[in-house]
Amino acid sequence: MTDPIRVLVVEDDPVAADAHVMYVDRVPGFTAVGQARTGAEARRALDRAPVDLLLLDLHLPDTHGLLLARSLRAAGYHADVIAVTSARDLAVVREGVALGVVQYVLKPFTFATLRDRLVRYAEFRAAAGEASGQDEVDRALAALRAPGPAALPKGLSAPTLERVTVTLRDNAEGLTAAKVAEAVGISRITARRYLEHLVESGRAGRAPQYGTVGRPELQYRWVRS
Repeated sequence: MTDPIRVLVVEDDPVAADAHVMYVDRVPGFTAVGQARTGAEARRALDRAPVDLLLLDLHLPDTHGLLLARSLRAAGYHADVIAVTSARDLAVVREGVALGVVQYVLKPFTFATLRDRLVRYAEFRAAAGEASGQDEVDRALAALRAPGPAALPKGLSAPTLERVTVTLRDNAEGLTAAKVAEAVGISRITARRYLEHLVESGRAGRAPQYGTVGRPELQYRWVRS
């Protein structure tokens, strides 16, 4: 039986850190071996036990995650890095690639998003031996790349989906299809189609809203990590 891939979660927010540990442990073939709140704690954890992969927040109290990654490489640590960040600066992404960051995950993310990245990393890591040619090298590297955005169901448009998504994200208590329709400027039936698409893709949840006269309406909420 293959040993699980050992993951150290480096995250200063304790709630987020606990969630990330739970996510990692839910993916077959992976195990979270600990948490670190700072760069210094991460170094001590690496000295105590073997680690294959860092799930690394880039904004730590004592250092930037990429500075930590650079210093770990210089010190001879060989753990791979999946960067976790809310920053969308592509210059930071390019710097991370140069330091060997194998994946980026933008906050907030769902379990499905992290699971996809971990599974792809495991496929990349499992590649061994000598490549028979360029195609095999390309396939190994392609395992790290997330798939392109899936085509939307017929009748849905990306700009409207973005507006529905932002509206739902900005209302933590949740919204009915009627409220989303009013905010976005579309019909309730159309709003429900977009909301159901978000539910099916794992980005939103729904539950009956009780306390009103007649049949309860569905309340939709954004799923946060």
